[in-house]
Amino acid sequence: MLDYQRLAELLFPQITTTTADMEARFPQRVLPEGAKVTRFAPSPTGFVHFGGLFPTTVAERLAHQSGGVLYLRIEDTDAKREVPGAAEGLIKTLATYGIEFDEGAIIGEDGKICDKGIYGPYKQSMRAEIYQTYAKQLVLEGKAYPCFTTEEELEELHAIDKKAEIKNTDWQAEAEARQTEKLARRAITMEEIEENIAKGNPFVLRILADGDPEKKIKFTDLVKGNMEIPENDEDFVLLKSDGIPTYHFAHAIDDHLMGTTHVIRGEEWLPSLAKHLQLFRYLGFKTPKYMHIAQIMRLDENGNKKKLSKRDMGANMDDYTRLGYCPEAVCEYVMTLLNSNYEEWRMQNADKSYKDFPFNIKKMSCSGCLFDFNKLGDVSKNVISKMSAEEVTEKVTAWALQFDAEFGKLLESDAEFAKAIFAIGRGGKKPRKDLTTWADAKAYMGFFYDELFTLEDSYDEKYDRADIKATLEKFIEYFDMADDSNLWFEKIKAIGAELGYTSDMKAYKADPDAFKGSVADISMFIRVAVTGKLNSPDMYSVMQILGRDRVVARIENMINSL
Repeated sequence: MLDYQRLAELLFPQITTTTADMEARFPQRVLPEGAKVTRFAPSPTGFVHFGGLFPTTVAERLAHQSGGVLYLRIEDTDAKREVPGAAEGLIKTLATYGIEFDEGAIIGEDGKICDKGIYGPYKQSMRAEIYQTYAKQLVLEGKAYPCFTTEEELEELHAIDKKAEIKNTDWQAEAEARQTEKLARRAITMEEIEENIAKGNPFVLRILADGDPEKKIKFTDLVKGNMEIPENDEDFVLLKSDGIPTYHFAHAIDDHLMGTTHVIRGEEWLPSLAKHLQLFRYLGFKTPKYMHIAQIMRLDENGNKKKLSKRDMGANMDDYTRLGYCPEAVCEYVMTLLNSNYEEWRMQNADKSYKDFPFNIKKMSCSGCLFDFNKLGDVSKNVISKMSAEEVTEKVTAWALQFDAEFGKLLESDAEFAKAIFAIGRGGKKPRKDLTTWADAKAYMGFFYDELFTLEDSYDEKYDRADIKATLEKFIEYFDMADDSNLWFEKIKAIGAELGYTSDMKAYKADPDAFKGSVADISMFIRVAVTGKLNSPDMYSVMQILGRDRVVARIENMINSL
């Protein structure tokens, strides 16, 4: 029988604080009734994954719709995997996509991570004393014990703890081996502990699990519904040999002390749920409400669904910036994945922000959401089409200066000219939807700039070159910048009539052989000469922006090339 008082002092002689001290240091939050406290708690090990934005958006909506708090906690207990600058990068990326934290880890004026709020430190690596205080209490209560190991043994134990990595097909033999090993660890005596401590041998602290895997725990998940999961009987590690906690131990303590009411995370954490429920019970904490969100899926080349992995295009949130997707469109797309009734709401509330949508947990999918770039593109077109010309100009220019400097400088050199271009067809009930991403802007509007103008399309061989030339010559003769759009088009129809091209589309469809062509052909002759394209925005607007000199010069160049 271990002397738990003696054991706690042997293992944690440096800890003089108590759990009561910690409860006093981190007082309960005072919030309106029904207010939710949620968090995003990433490991700073790389870029922000699309799968990270997904639950974070849920957390943000739940907190802010209820008048609650969203905070950021950096779970940096695995120093070996930490990537320098990753924490700062994820804060900036999430801010880009509308995730604003009320408290937690933020970037200070010096560009470094600092704390905002009274529940910090918000980096787990700086909370060792807090975790060890609760660890000491568990030892005092006989709920945890030390396991002395070498570094090699630690790595082996770590591998054993990760059940998913064990490939033994004889599950019964595996279970028996694990049970034998667990009992052997638990059989350690005070004398052995004192001897190891005296030698300075490292130890990990393990929970003394009281679960029976043959028994079930009834649990209600806010997304999955009512569930039954096996009790935990694994003596998993609470503190590693460096005194830093595992994720399991740290998150339970932090969520309690920081007042988290709802934990939103991926369904891959479901196998750990029994461990976490046991921890909250051992620590005497109220268990937060859990939401396990279905994984983001994609279709592979064979049309089969698979998890969106970090190597897939669209997994890295930085991909969207580079590709030119506007953050507003990505956020809008995420909402279509999160709630099945979002698109219906959007149709009825076209001018509102997605943050005005009454997000509902009950409308979330339990089976997994399918990531679709085509759907994202459709959403993006709609979002961009509703922006003002000034807003589009600013955003395209900012993107281009970062990713296509030559084009960006052209836009920047005359912002009013660029804004006039983006204003074509913008506004009204049916605005043009030419842009899916900011990267599309160059191909869409490049012909306006002499530096980028090229003849991308040519005239079909079926058209008489003499007719094309005559059309262009007559257009120069008739062209007047003072004409309104109606008179401008009347002149084009007149040119066509002189050359045998009708403007009566009904007559043309009824007997196309009676005419050389239609006014559409005449317009196309002019369009290709001026824009270099068979398809372009409204030609009258294009010419008004280009001005007479540019229009005439381009038409004359085409005449000379025929």
